[in-house]
Amino acid sequence: MSLAPLASGRGNPSADCIADSAGGLTFDLVDCGPSGSNPDSWDAALVLRRRGGETAADEVRLPLVHAGDGRLRAVLPSTMALPEGRWDAFAATAGGEGEEQRLVPGVLDLRSLVDRRPDPDRPSVVARIPYATKHGNLSVRGWARAPHAEAGEIRLADGVVTVQGRLYGVVAGADAVAEARCRRDPSLAVTVPVSVEGGALALGYDRHFAFTLAYKELAEAWEAGEDPWDLWLRPGAESGSVRIARILDDVPDKKEIFTYPVQRVCSAAQAGPYYTVDNDLSVLVAPVTG
Repeated sequence: MSLAPLASGRGNPSADCIADSAGGLTFDLVDCGPSGSNPDSWDAALVLRRRGGETAADEVRLPLVHAGDGRLRAVLPSTMALPEGRWDAFAATAGGEGEEQRLVPGVLDLRSLVDRRPDPDRPSVVARIPYATKHGNLSVRGWARAPHAEAGEIRLADGVVTVQGRLYGVVAGADAVAEARCRRDPSLAVTVPVSVEGGALALGYDRHFAFTLAYKELAEAWEAGEDPWDLWLRPGAESGSVRIARILDDVPDKKEIFTYPVQRVCSAAQAGPYYTVDNDLSVLVAPVTG
């Protein structure tokens, strides 16, 4: 479903939002209802609609209740299912009567998301970050991973990248490996062992992992143009692979914010790590520029 940008001067209601460390969100609508309406008589719901969705599961209606000071409050519990994606926020009258209004962000309190560390024994990880879109509207970026491999420190050295991170919902075994999969050709993959780095991380202890990937192994399959390789972690020989991503903080879009230098791999190609639009970690092999 395509949504139009917020019209300038429309007077849309704003919503403050508090994120909690478990993945829940609390919304407080400041301008309750259409212009000139009485908040005490405005029976409404906050609607979250997944961008591009077309099914009933792509819409969540949260009842609004009076919270004092003329505010209406809606709560999205961490236990409520919210499929991965970008969810646009609206104010709607009860029963779907009347015009929905796109919400604009007020104060976004994301302090509990900084350096967030959920219980590693939980089978899944839920992450939700409210943010302002480029049009000035309120949206929520949501993830639901089961299990999850959270990327941490990324170190760059001559021709290699070392990734540290933490596992949630699964424990790595002695045969754990990291996989770089070529997006252009899924049959191409490079596997490297997950190992202790610098004596500080113990495999399987506190769910930490670390591995080092050499760019030259990816460049051997490079032909031309941009060649992205997606990074996965396989906790054991009999385990399924887990996509490596960074979602446990307060930054909804990391691609343009967390940037890393590229290194020349050969005379014609260079490589470097980056985060995708979904905050998944990948490596891009591309022609040398500059």
